[in-house]
This record gives sequence, structure tokens and C-alpha cells, in this order.
Amino acid sequence: MTRQWTTLGLLALAAALLPAVASEFALSLAMACAMYVALASSWSLFCGSTRYLSLATSAFFGIGAYASAVLLDSLPWPLVIGVGAALAAAVALVIGAAVLHLRGTYFAVLTFGMTELIRHAVTYFEKQVTGTVGRVLTVVPEERTVYYTVLSLAVAAVASAIVVRRSRFGLALSGIGADEQRAQTLGVNTRVTKTLGFALTAAFAGAVGAAMAVRWTYIDPVTVFNPFIGFQTVLIALIGGAATLWGPVAAAVVFSVLAETLRLQLPQAYMMALGLLLILSVMLVPDGVGSVGRAELRRWFRREADHG
Repeated sequence: MTRQWTTLGLLALAAALLPAVASEFALSLAMACAMYVALASSWSLFCGSTRYLSLATSAFFGIGAYASAVLLDSLPWPLVIGVGAALAAAVALVIGAAVLHLRGTYFAVLTFGMTELIRHAVTYFEKQVTGTVGRVLTVVPEERTVYYTVLSLAVAAVASAIVVRRSRFGLALSGIGADEQRAQTLGVNTRVTKTLGFALTAAFAGAVGAAMAVRWTYIDPVTVFNPFIGFQTVLIALIGGAATLWGPVAAAVVFSVLAETLRLQLPQAYMMALGLLLILSVMLVPDGVGSVGRAELRRWFRREADHG
């Protein structure tokens, strides 16, 4: 566990020093990496342990983004991020209470459907009540402030994963993923545990959405409730290894760099590459690339022990 904290500290320090030497484009790319590290790590914290496939990330991201757009003129920046996280977590508690008794395809479809429901509800409210289709952000923090905020959220997401995995709460989540009925028999309140884990994931997504909203000078429901944000988060986590700690982190960095490179050069090739990578990952390494590294490491230790 000490090694995990050391690795996290070194990575955070390197990322914190980046604005002093990086160009504007490199800083923007690093911010995208940090964003998906936070989203994929927090998604894996709940979904990787319980094996529930949530497609609601973009809903929580959008809630945070709209909270930022509405409150940025009147509240300090840290409080805006906190409100975005709190609103997303509150919505997750309601959604979780309603749908977390389902599993598999049913849960995935329902979370995606609720994402669309929230998007259309916000669109209706904007048109009927405010008379607009989106919001213009007139007061925004400096780029470095946004970068350090998103970086802090990414570090907090990984740190939370480290802590939760070693806690009774994390063991309860893993027990649900292994055998939910057996976990319930052993005294785990599975409904409460799942709902709290879902809310924790949502809080990070809402905070990231609140921070990243200022990257656009104008936001609308189509932009911030974009299903692609949720799909890419799931894709990164699954390919990296949702059950691992560092797999989603590494995959988020690789995917962000790949995305920016291919979007500029070959935008259609980017989408095909994502689809191909997902297919190959599911076929060859269903538990993610990170699980391959862990398996190889265990085999190496076993061989060393046998030789010793």
C-alpha cells in the first residue's frame, strides 16, 4: 500500500510541475488526461468492484457542468465544484434507490435511459423557463486554476480507490460483485452499500463536470450531457482493467493522447480505432490490460518462490 501512495505522489508531483514547462496545447492535453483519470478511476471504484455497468457518467458530468454555469457568477470556485459534486451525488442517490435492484443489461439500459431523461428535462427547462437553449459562461477562472482543480480531482479519485479497496466498505462492494446474495447472507446491507458507492462515483463525475464546464464559453445540454463522455469513460476503464487500480489511469492517458492525435488528423479513424480496440480487448483480455500485468507478476513471484 505504501508503494501505491508513493507512486501516486510522484505522478501528482510530475503533473503539478507540468504547467511550468508545457505549451498551451500540452496543458490542454494534460487536462483531458486528468479528466478521464478522475472519471475512469471513480467509475471503476464502484462498477469494477460490483460488476454493475453504469452508463450514467455523462448525466452526472452534465449536472455538474450546469451547476457551474449557473453558480459561477455568485459563488467562489471551490464551492462551485462542491455544489456540482453534491448535486450529482444527490441525483445518484435517487437513481440508485430506484434501479440498483437490477443488474446486467437492465441496469445499463436504465442508467442510459435516465441520462437521456435528465438531458431532455434540462432542455425543456431551458426552453420553457429561461427561454434559452444553453448558457454563456462570462466569468471563468484562469486555465492553470482549472488544470490544478481537475488534477486534484484525479488525484482524489485514485486516492479514494486506494483507501476504499482496503476498507470494509470496499470489501463489501467486492463481495457484491463476487456473489451479491452471499454477501447479503453474511450481513452486508447490499442496497445501502451499492447506493453509497454509486453516489461516490457520481460525486466525482459532477465535480469534474463543474470544473470542465469553463473550458467551453457556451454550454448546452447536447454538449455536456454527451453520451460519448460516458462511453469513453467505460471504454477506458474496461480496457485498462476496471478491477485494477492503475489500469484505468494508464488507459486514460493513452486514450486522451490517442484521441487528440487522431481527432486532428483522422477523426473517422479515431472512432474506428476505439471500436476495434474495444472488440480486441473484450476478446483477448476481458478483465482488462491491467489484469494481464498482475497475472504475469504473480507468475513471476511464484516461479521465484519455487526456485528459492
